[in-house]
Amino acid sequence: MTDTATTTPSLNKFEKFKAEKDGLAIKAEIEKFASLGWEAMDETDRDHRLKWVGVFFRPVTPGKFMMRLRMPNGILTSHQMRVLAEVVQRYGEDGYADITTRQNIQLRGIRIEDLPDIFNKFEAVGLTSVQSGMDNVRNITGDPVAGLDADELFDTRELVQQIQDMITNNGAGNSEFTNLPRKFNIAITAGRDNSVHAEINDLAFVPAFKEGQGESERQFGFNILVGGFFSAKRCDAAIPLNAWVPPEDVVAVCRAILEVFRDRGLRANRQKSRLMWLIDEWGLDKFRLEVENRLGKSLISAAAKDEIDWEKRDHIGVYKQKQPGLNYVGLNVPVGRLFADDMFEIARLAEVYGSSEIRLTVEQNVIIPNIADTRLATFLTESLLERFKIEPNTLTRSLVSCTGAQFCNFALIETKNRALAMIKELESELTFTLPVRIHWTGCPNSCGQPQVADIGLMGTKVRKNGKTLEGVDIYMGGKVGKEAHLGTCVTKGIPCEDLQPVLRQLLIENFGARAKEAVISY
Repeated sequence: MTDTATTTPSLNKFEKFKAEKDGLAIKAEIEKFASLGWEAMDETDRDHRLKWVGVFFRPVTPGKFMMRLRMPNGILTSHQMRVLAEVVQRYGEDGYADITTRQNIQLRGIRIEDLPDIFNKFEAVGLTSVQSGMDNVRNITGDPVAGLDADELFDTRELVQQIQDMITNNGAGNSEFTNLPRKFNIAITAGRDNSVHAEINDLAFVPAFKEGQGESERQFGFNILVGGFFSAKRCDAAIPLNAWVPPEDVVAVCRAILEVFRDRGLRANRQKSRLMWLIDEWGLDKFRLEVENRLGKSLISAAAKDEIDWEKRDHIGVYKQKQPGLNYVGLNVPVGRLFADDMFEIARLAEVYGSSEIRLTVEQNVIIPNIADTRLATFLTESLLERFKIEPNTLTRSLVSCTGAQFCNFALIETKNRALAMIKELESELTFTLPVRIHWTGCPNSCGQPQVADIGLMGTKVRKNGKTLEGVDIYMGGKVGKEAHLGTCVTKGIPCEDLQPVLRQLLIENFGARAKEAVISY
């Protein structure tokens, strides 16, 4: 491995502290940190290196850390969910869990002195948070109904797990991939509706058949996309690598691309260190050739077309599985916010009615699979479904939000609570004939992915009447599913206090919403 950080003549502060000590070394110091307390910790360890084990210092909630898990394909067991609920419950009003837009869970309110116990609990049930932050491969996303969907072309669950195991050394941590130039996102899908938003990942595998001499010689595999990312400086959709791989080569190709990025990626400027910047500098042909050199063989040219030919599904509601007599049910979790009691109840429902399996979606919702036909009617009477609905209102159904200023120091505005309140008001005023996807993000880092939404709202600061206020830039035109593309900014600097009537008009003019008739009481 070429250690770029030690050969670059001028290192930025991140490359300097990574060169001083591998972030993964922090694993051996957790007990010490628990004894010291957060205020006595070395600041670089506290603010940065802890992220290599999934623990995030948050200046807006000093002493209360965020913890990010790794959940490949967004799958966990009821036992694992119950352990997470127990951790959240410990912190009372400070304890929350948020489902992320990468099919993952983040815990809030964590105290540093509890980390040894938390890590022990995680290890006992097969959970890990290793390499879930900073310059690492983030949670690997996959089809939320992989193995359940009768129309899927391939069950990708095992591939996603194999990629996770390769990158993290089976969850123990892998120093081969703990010093990337920047973070790296991977997605793999074999469904027809692009449920993983392949276009916004650094590396994505989408289903495609390679044609032989006859129909019987069609071979399933994946076309490869590279370079998709969102950042404050730039947002780009992934582009075709002009390469196709059979399932058995997916893990090796992931490794080869990561090695190229690790060893040759740009490191001088943090704002220009994502994979697409390297592709820009080299050109796609040189990048592909370097990947082939690492792989040890030539890549096959891409299949003529991929199999993403459905509109995007959100999986909310009741659906038949390919297994006879079984169903999966998607629950809408508004803006992905869970409390301990919610988590305990989800775990109970998965055990009582399903197979103890729980799945998460990139829309921040929950799926409970393997519910028998004979149990379905009773399941639908459970009280949790009164809040986490299977038939939510139109705007609530597709609402996505990042963490926001309540917990994130990067956010310029509060998002989750404001989004819920504003959507409730709009739904009380309007009727809808079309689904409308509204995404909120607190800052240009775009964790809430406003560029993929029908209406995206990006937090900013605005001036009004001589005062600085919370505001948004408005994006429109994002499309998901087949022929996915990113939206663009159409309006800048709307104060949040003035936003509701602006959204109301957008919904009427662009999405066929109608004002409800006023009810006159006498």
